[in-house]
Amino acid sequence: MKVIVVGAGVVGTMHAWHAVERGHEVVHIEREAEARGASLRNFGQIWVSGRAGGEELDTALRARELWEGIGARVPGLGFRAIGSLTPVRNELELAVAEAAVARPDAAARGYKLLTAAEARAVNPALRGAFEAALWCERDAAVEPRLAQLALREALLATGKYTFLPNREVRDVVRENAVRDDRGETHTGAAVVLCTGAALSGLVREVAGEIPVRRVRLQMMQTAPLGEPLTTSVADADSFRYYPAYASPALDALNEGQAQDPTAAAHKMQLLMVQRLDGGLTIGDTHEYEHPFAFDTLEDPYEHLTRVVESFLGRPLPKIRRRWAGVYAQCVDTSRVVHRQRVRDGVWLVTGPGGRGMTCSPAIAETTANELGW
Repeated sequence: MKVIVVGAGVVGTMHAWHAVERGHEVVHIEREAEARGASLRNFGQIWVSGRAGGEELDTALRARELWEGIGARVPGLGFRAIGSLTPVRNELELAVAEAAVARPDAAARGYKLLTAAEARAVNPALRGAFEAALWCERDAAVEPRLAQLALREALLATGKYTFLPNREVRDVVRENAVRDDRGETHTGAAVVLCTGAALSGLVREVAGEIPVRRVRLQMMQTAPLGEPLTTSVADADSFRYYPAYASPALDALNEGQAQDPTAAAHKMQLLMVQRLDGGLTIGDTHEYEHPFAFDTLEDPYEHLTRVVESFLGRPLPKIRRRWAGVYAQCVDTSRVVHRQRVRDGVWLVTGPGGRGMTCSPAIAETTANELGW
């Protein structure tokens, strides 16, 4: 069987991976020389911590299992089972962490509440002031700028995979078939459109208006830290952002502790991961209202720098890169992703939101199972 996959971000690449794993031939079409969107402009986190209980958590845990298995076969992904720490600084923040540890699914996530001394034993780079920390053992990381390239190299080695870059799919010409902007038609037993944040044009034509919105973010990366950051790190603003932390304790935090004005204005949280070269990827902001700004703003970067330095107890290394990115987020909270049959033999899979890097292996596995690959 031949499968046509459109879009070479992490969601599309994982669909190609599962198809080849099941013995099928794949033609993979990408409008640029390689993916340049949200699949590269993220933390590379396999983020189980904050996922909503139920299907979302189940998907993240399955994806975490798949990432580890794929990472063992494709070392270029840079998979690391590093876990995460969320330091807390006062009783209100601590109460939210305690409520998380009391969740019925806390063990599945690997939650544990650590004292400050225990947290520093896990991650000695955290020399700043905090009272305790929420540990999530199941969190992990990969290298976002390298992952798709490493996966593609492994796919090419199978002899069952063809990559066609610099081609934009313009039309679904019939069932199981699409035409690109070079006039070539590609036909398979199935076509999967993994178009990321490109929601107009072809997507609107074949799917109409879908419950997916675009979200813009700002992030940055530093020069090497000069020492290991042995876990990923979040701050208590992540409690306000991720659904796993919803509780009366969170309500009390929101009522009793105002968020920093800059963080509130830009809907921010701190997430931080060390790259293999020693640099730190740090973010992020969330912008929902269109039209998006075309420039990046300095205030969020200054806020993130202050927060990180307070945890590290030292100045941040020089900032080497700043960037903005846009991802697609399904607004139907009952779904992890928007998956829709748009024509006979043609499916659209988009809108994983900030879960794309985390959940893509399991999202693609579900597609493969539902389509009977």
